[in-house]
Amino acid sequence: MGAFSYRPDWLAEVTTPAYVVEEKRLVHNLEILRGLQERAGCYVLLAQKAFSMYSCYPLIGRYLKGAAASGLFEARLAYEEFPGENHVFNPAFQEKEFAELLKYCDHFVFNSMSQWKRFGARALAAGKECGLRINPEHSTQDHAIYDPCSPLSRLGARLSELDEDSLEGLSGFHFHTLCEQGAEPLAETLEAVEEKFGRFLPRLKWINFGGGHHITREGYNMPLLERCIRRMQDRYGLKVYLEPGEAIALDAGFLAATVLEVIEGPERELPVAVLDVSAACHMPDVLEMPYRPPLSDSGEAGERKYSYMLAGATCLAGDNIGVFSFDEPLKPGQKLLFGDMAIYTMVKNNTFNGMPLPDIVYVDAGGSWKTIRTFGYDDFKQRL
Repeated sequence: MGAFSYRPDWLAEVTTPAYVVEEKRLVHNLEILRGLQERAGCYVLLAQKAFSMYSCYPLIGRYLKGAAASGLFEARLAYEEFPGENHVFNPAFQEKEFAELLKYCDHFVFNSMSQWKRFGARALAAGKECGLRINPEHSTQDHAIYDPCSPLSRLGARLSELDEDSLEGLSGFHFHTLCEQGAEPLAETLEAVEEKFGRFLPRLKWINFGGGHHITREGYNMPLLERCIRRMQDRYGLKVYLEPGEAIALDAGFLAATVLEVIEGPERELPVAVLDVSAACHMPDVLEMPYRPPLSDSGEAGERKYSYMLAGATCLAGDNIGVFSFDEPLKPGQKLLFGDMAIYTMVKNNTFNGMPLPDIVYVDAGGSWKTIRTFGYDDFKQRL
């Protein structure tokens, strides 16, 4: 979601701060993904690490084939709330959790040969399908923090680490190398996978392309993605999984905020608008990526008449959302609307400084809204 102008009726009514997910936008993405599954015969899973608003799981479950978990709690959440297959991957499964995971999941992906040798026999004995995450050592992005193929990455077994005599029992390979990317980097990566691991593929049942695919983004090269899928199906007879997180809820959610205070002064480079939302607490990717969130009816610094640094109400000096410009001056009590705030927000937020977490609001297809979750002192206290 780039520059946009949106002033929905619910904005005047909801209490801020609030994450707001609109069903019609979510369904738009799900329809695209269902179409992909029908045309290409692939299986799309919900990667809960990006979006785990489980009140939406019955809806999402009507479109997708299952869910992907990164650990015990996500695995249990999918088992209890999401229909279909339940896949789990973790860089290092824990002995104390593994027996419980066996109750919830049908597909286990191991990060290394040692993990496979340690836990694989128990998973197979329980009737589970097992896969190995591989590292094709082919980077297609510049952000090292999000690059599973960076030199010091712990994610996935490299070709030199495979023990070919111990692969018996594995039914799939998994690779995850993308982050908010198109089909072109996937095609590049697939070449590296075939070059390094191609001789093992005919003995497998499935391959998982992982996540990071911006399939529902406007302009995404869907024909190329479908060719990549069919390539694995036709050459090796493999069932193909994808587990995007962002693509499912991309541009489907918002973060409603209120201006608390405007700080101005003759010596200040820019006035600062302090909001009741925080980059550090409510949209951590703004600081981690770094990432500039889209904001309705705003422009870049200096693009419109009045520019402000938007900041959170915490003691962190760098709790800054970014510089935005507006046609009119900002005033305390004014509501602002950030876009693309369903993904990597609710799942990553925190209560630093005792900041309350935003409400979670759902807007149905008819435009009616309801608050799904509020966050109070007791919730805060339980986290400590």
